[in-house]
Amino acid sequence: MTDRRDQWTFRTYTTLAAALRNAPEPLGRAVAAVVGEVMALKPGETQDLATAHLRRVLSQSPNATDTALDPVALRRLTRRAYRAYARYWVEGARLPALSREFVCSRMLVEGFEHLKDAMDAGSGVVMALPHVGSWEWGGAWLDAVGYPMISVAERLEPPELFEWFIEQRKAMGLEILPLDASSAHVLKALRSGRLVGLLCDRDLVGNGVEVDFFGERTTMPAGPATLALRSGAALLPTVVYSGPGQYHTAVISPPLDTTRTASLRKDVARLTQEIATCFEHFVRRAPEQWHLFQPNWPSERSDRAAGSEASGTGTAED
Repeated sequence: MTDRRDQWTFRTYTTLAAALRNAPEPLGRAVAAVVGEVMALKPGETQDLATAHLRRVLSQSPNATDTALDPVALRRLTRRAYRAYARYWVEGARLPALSREFVCSRMLVEGFEHLKDAMDAGSGVVMALPHVGSWEWGGAWLDAVGYPMISVAERLEPPELFEWFIEQRKAMGLEILPLDASSAHVLKALRSGRLVGLLCDRDLVGNGVEVDFFGERTTMPAGPATLALRSGAALLPTVVYSGPGQYHTAVISPPLDTTRTASLRKDVARLTQEIATCFEHFVRRAPEQWHLFQPNWPSERSDRAAGSEASGTGTAED
């Protein structure tokens, strides 16, 4: 490892994961609750963004009320969002040690027939996923029922941590590929009838497709739509919620219509907008489970840049 900071980061992650993996389930739940409350008590930009995103989702709901947008109600919902995020991390740390039988016993599924029909067709499946609930639990369940999933992720620093991350996901039944070296492998997998799951509600690279999303134009990754169109795979918007209780609930939508109607660019734009619309419905069902603590719309990014310049804290990385 390159320096002591990298060593500390690696050891912290791996030690905490090992402790949570070996802890009794009630203790893991308690840890998640405490950690979530502690994170929610820390004021700052991240908490402001979490609250702003919840306000945006609620205000765009057809059933929006002044009561739901009350500052006190929003504060309570923000605390629930942090508890949900802590639960996601704790359960993710425990997943590699859980049996397939246990994972299946805690899984509820809506729309399984859409996945089965698409996989039986033999042309591959692209699952478009938002950062809601616990997609990794869904990935472990997919492996348990005979549909192992390939996904992609950004490289982590230090590299040893990324390798450890890949091994942990492998133990869950997930094959993780680096984001910067995945396109050809993923396309080949789809053409051989495999299942690929792509988290795509955040445009991390900054070269995505413009969509209308919760009342403002922003961008989303073009990958799911592009891969489906190029490979002939089915495109299924999917979400995995945490709950009810200690269960998890997967919702698999019917396949989007990937029939070519125009140029590749226009068809990608059409399908990406349809994914965004599906994600709006997914998020409205449990807004506190949307793990979005970063700027996601142009207005938020410009506000952040203006704040950094005003305080003199802007950096090249920002």
